[in-house]
Amino acid sequence: MKSVFKNIVLMGRQHTEGVAETLNTLVSYLQERNINVLIEKETAIIVPAHGLSVVSREQLENNCDLIIVVGGDGSLLSAAHFAADQNVPVVGVNRGTLGFLTDIRPDEIDNIGKILQGEYIEEGRFLLSASVQHQDHIIATKLALNDMVLLPSEINRMIEFTIYINGQSVCTHRADGMIAATPTGSTAHALSGGGPILHPSLDAIVLLPMFPHTLSSRPIVVKGDSDIEIIMAEDCKACPNISCDGQELIPVPSGGKIEIKKHTNELRLIHLKDYNYYETLRGKLHWVNGC
Repeated sequence: MKSVFKNIVLMGRQHTEGVAETLNTLVSYLQERNINVLIEKETAIIVPAHGLSVVSREQLENNCDLIIVVGGDGSLLSAAHFAADQNVPVVGVNRGTLGFLTDIRPDEIDNIGKILQGEYIEEGRFLLSASVQHQDHIIATKLALNDMVLLPSEINRMIEFTIYINGQSVCTHRADGMIAATPTGSTAHALSGGGPILHPSLDAIVLLPMFPHTLSSRPIVVKGDSDIEIIMAEDCKACPNISCDGQELIPVPSGGKIEIKKHTNELRLIHLKDYNYYETLRGKLHWVNGC
């Protein structure tokens, strides 16, 4: 079999049940098909016995033309942050719980063979770039495939902030926080907060206040190329943070600003040819007969 992908990097998160077993299976499966298999540096700790070439996350673009991520959606989110900037496509093997992004089940490894033969579709998913600024100084910039979440450091305190879209004032919220979600992330944290489900092909961003002080506060959907600013109140005492895709917390000072915009590069997400987004929704959300 002649593969359309010659060099494949394997990634998986430590301490996730079944990941090591599936990675070992993939190594054997790919090597039998004369694929050059590499292992991501942190993942190499899980499968040390194979003697595979080890590659860092920063070197992927020059060493591979496909990343296979073994784990849950969190593992794929982590991979997406650097795969997008290095223009490397990603496919996920689900060893997590929900698996909205990781399509292939561990007992269906033969489906990897279909992808190797070119029987797949490629979908672009955009990411958000969120930067924290204070007095014209950029404190940090992070990427999010799912969402950027603004939350207080103290559970019993509300946050006061004002939202601007393309320079126009929208509203001031007093709330427990806010979620800015992509269509990909609309089925994640935002969904549990009462936000709408957006089809991944939509060019849109959901802004969802979390437990707002007033019942008139509602989610709003804006164009994907909108410039969004969140300005913290000068007297904010809640010491808020932002988290992108559930990763590290970045503190936002009182009077600080969060700028959110679409990231320049998209994630290239690989699916099997029979991939059906609505079927995924039905299965993961336990809908019956599509309703």
